[in-house]
Amino acid sequence: MGTINKGILGGFSGKVGTVIGGTWKGINYMRSQASRRNFNASQKQLEQQLKFGLIMRFLQPMAGLLNISFRDFAIKMTGINNAFGYNIKNAITGMYPSFTIDYSLALVSRGDLPNVLGPAVTAGAGSLVTFSWTDNSGVGTAKATDQAILVAYCPLQKQAIYTTVGGLRSDLAGELNLLPFSGLAVETYIGFIAEDGKSVATSIFTGEVTVS
Repeated sequence: MGTINKGILGGFSGKVGTVIGGTWKGINYMRSQASRRNFNASQKQLEQQLKFGLIMRFLQPMAGLLNISFRDFAIKMTGINNAFGYNIKNAITGMYPSFTIDYSLALVSRGDLPNVLGPAVTAGAGSLVTFSWTDNSGVGTAKATDQAILVAYCPLQKQAIYTTVGGLRSDLAGELNLLPFSGLAVETYIGFIAEDGKSVATSIFTGEVTVS
């Protein structure tokens, strides 16, 4: 219901019939109420909405990381937007309405820095997950001082734990404490970032493990 404060010729606030009144910077205004339109989404639109939701639930917990780990490909956009574009195109499998994410096809970092050789992950005591790899410093632009990007995503909780300082390339191993995911399965990834932060390696999926 609208309220008329200055008589019938004065300004009013609120809704009277199909007219909405208000004040903006001391100026009274009136506008007509927007008409409602019936909208039936097409099959393609429904499919895109479902894919959008799947990928955003996967990526949003890693937004801070993705703005760094995808910036090499983020031309006139944020890193997370670039990550979204890649993963919605490459990491979704199945048929509508049963789309799922194939985590082995997803990326959490993307760039030209060489990744390591033979990465693996194991779950240990105390909710620690250990990533191990073979040092390939000197291959291309790979250096011993590159830092490991370690990522664990929990589909059940739709949350992620990650670090960009998971150990030097020359350390051969690094750890994540995944206590919040104790007893749950996580999808794991490894990437690398140069010491100066200017180049990133495309991530490698290191498999699913159950946190102890």
